[in-house]
Amino acid sequence: MDNFIVSARKYRPSTFDTVVGQSHITTTLKNAIKNNHLAQAFLFCGPRGVGKTTNARILAKTINCQNITNDIEACDVCDSCKSFNNSASFNVQELDAASNNSVDDIRNLVEQVRYPPQYGKYKIYIIDEVHMLSNAAFNAFLKTLEEPPSYAIFILATTEKHKIIPTILSRCQIFDFNRIQVKDIATHLAKIAEKESIKAEPEALHLIAQKADGALRDALSMFDLIVTFSSDNTITFKKTIDNLHILDYDYYFKIIEFSVQEDVSSILLTFDEILRKGFDGHNFIAGLNEHFRHLMVCKDVRTHALMESSEEVKQRFIKQAASLDLGFILSALSILNQCDLHFKSSKNQRLHVELALMKLAFIKRATSIHTLVDEVKKKVM
Repeated sequence: MDNFIVSARKYRPSTFDTVVGQSHITTTLKNAIKNNHLAQAFLFCGPRGVGKTTNARILAKTINCQNITNDIEACDVCDSCKSFNNSASFNVQELDAASNNSVDDIRNLVEQVRYPPQYGKYKIYIIDEVHMLSNAAFNAFLKTLEEPPSYAIFILATTEKHKIIPTILSRCQIFDFNRIQVKDIATHLAKIAEKESIKAEPEALHLIAQKADGALRDALSMFDLIVTFSSDNTITFKKTIDNLHILDYDYYFKIIEFSVQEDVSSILLTFDEILRKGFDGHNFIAGLNEHFRHLMVCKDVRTHALMESSEEVKQRFIKQAASLDLGFILSALSILNQCDLHFKSSKNQRLHVELALMKLAFIKRATSIHTLVDEVKKKVM
């Protein structure tokens, strides 16, 4: 039996052009290599799973590549690239600062910097989770980071930039990585599914991308999980929501339809069904709030782009939004937001949510009564 390799490793980018959703970073790095404007120290900042360590490795591989072209595409045929691909490159050293965060660890690193590379032009040191270094370790690193030998380049990576002391920040060229857009993650997952001969519904891939919250590594982990769960190499929307324990948005569409019809009984029965399926009332309210937010942005053609979803789902939101008044949507958002804020402090949380849902059912009637009262006041005056 062949050893299974997770998608996050199997499809890890090996060149700048294969990095997903960080074009502002990759373009700058390629230009720096092409124009020979490499900084002595780089600091890659951003949330988890967006490509900080991956870009650090690609940069380390590319600047020592013996066959760099004008397109800065790292090759796989020169000695430096072969040794890098085989994880045997003596020119690149990685240090995990989470477990090597003492002064002695940094002193050992500084000691190694004194020795020039055996072959190639640069010796690259990648320090991951650099914010975990102690203050003493940071101070021991300052002098070397400010005035390293001409052949030494440091690439620091961190998820918590604010924990790094200013004297370190001032010595680095800082790159801020963005959360990867939902459409970029969904497109990347679709390409992997095609390569692996996996049938995947676009709605399922978009749902995985949304759940990943901008982290491609998280998306790939969920992708692998659902593929493993499936017995026929297919990823459907139904399998995805079941496996990731996500509430089907059909429930939200039903709740809103019942609210417009002022059908309180159906609303309460639907909410009871949701609870019996094991979903939390707080998460339900948060999801319903998000649903109304989607309806709000779908009321205007100019804001359609703010909704990150597949085209089929977007059209369904647009259709429901067209049947609702903007005043109804805004009132519902206000009610649900208050429910969300006070949920944890409520003694009877189920009743707290049910009251909010009953208020939704009578928004139209309350608005009509308010308008009638205003008209009567005007006549009296």
